[in-house]
Amino acid sequence: MTDIRRLNTADAGFDAELDALLAWESVSDDKVYGIVREIIGAIRARGDAAVVEYTNRFDRMQATGMAELELGSERLQAALGRIPVARREALEAAAGRVRRYHERQKDDTWTYEEADGTVLGQKITPLDRVGLYVPGGKAAYPSSVLMNAIPAKVAGVPELVMVVPTPGGEVNDLVLAAAAIAGVDRVFTIGGAQAVAALAYGTESVPKVDKIVGPGNIFVATAKREVFGQVGIDMIAGPSEILVVTDGGTDPDWIAMDMFSQAEHDEDAQSILLCPDADYLDKVAASIDKLLAEMPRADIIRASTSGRGALIQVRDMDEACAVANRIAPEHLELSVDDPQALLPKIRHAGAIFMGRYTAEALGDYCAGPNHVLPTSGTARFSSPLGVYDFQKRSSLIFCSADGASELGKIAAELAHGEGLTAHARSAEYRIKG
Repeated sequence: MTDIRRLNTADAGFDAELDALLAWESVSDDKVYGIVREIIGAIRARGDAAVVEYTNRFDRMQATGMAELELGSERLQAALGRIPVARREALEAAAGRVRRYHERQKDDTWTYEEADGTVLGQKITPLDRVGLYVPGGKAAYPSSVLMNAIPAKVAGVPELVMVVPTPGGEVNDLVLAAAAIAGVDRVFTIGGAQAVAALAYGTESVPKVDKIVGPGNIFVATAKREVFGQVGIDMIAGPSEILVVTDGGTDPDWIAMDMFSQAEHDEDAQSILLCPDADYLDKVAASIDKLLAEMPRADIIRASTSGRGALIQVRDMDEACAVANRIAPEHLELSVDDPQALLPKIRHAGAIFMGRYTAEALGDYCAGPNHVLPTSGTARFSSPLGVYDFQKRSSLIFCSADGASELGKIAAELAHGEGLTAHARSAEYRIKG
């Protein structure tokens, strides 16, 4: 059995209980930061030699040089040919859907001309080179390769460099096959903070990138935090989350399994259900107990649901939406007959899964939208990973003689007000006499 907590918004202590349930702090401590900074310093000082040294130490490898730690395109294509046909077809179908969705996000350069001939606009330019971190070994996620690589390629990024550790020499064919399908340009079998540092600063073999994306362990996340500013990063992600809002009309087994779909990630994942029907919450609790025994990751699910999960009774669906906005979840399921009616009330969520048939797991793999989403309440101000994360925007300003004269009068007046004489005179030189 799982000991999932039961909460009720009508209880006096609900607000404090919810705050405690949602509280999440990064587990990076001084020791982790110290190790990461030492590794980054070594990579900056000794380049390839340090990368090889750390790879051999942490990933139980015996490489003598970086040439042994890079996989050519032929290795990716070979992996694509080795995987089962059904799995290859599933990867290709998922990639096609992800690509079609993200093509709609692509921005183009735009301008407009004012009456006096002044032209204003914005130039859209893809990043030159992006680094993609992919976890390796048995815990490998080819879906993450598709979700991170495809929007970068749709954005027009010319070079995508993937790093993936291969502990003990264990190479995951599905990950390499996904890299082939997604158009990854170079692959290095390195991981950890050393891979992040190599991408951020460059070595003799690993090219310096402009942005690093992709999930990793606490050392990877800490290293991304440390190199931010030298390069861009996608986000510092917390544990996986799902919030289900239902009116009690969905099969409780479905809801329990939807909650499991995030709980099985790790013990710190969070699964929460909101419903106004107390009897229905009892049914979901019974389904959780019934279905847990058949789950291969039962111990992880039990720890997750007991530690950070909850079944919460709300007064009505309006209050359910208000609580959902307060939680600002990574994944939000609106498991109701008419999700469109609730949608205007939802302000904060990474991804919204609408209707009883829309399982969150579909979004993880093949629906089309990106599965890299804001966690830990950051959906209040953050968005899913997208094509826009791999493009830069440059402002365009062209002044005609008449436009420069008129704008110069405004700028000079404001510059004098700020006491910046050179600014004022620079503008005044263009004012017609």
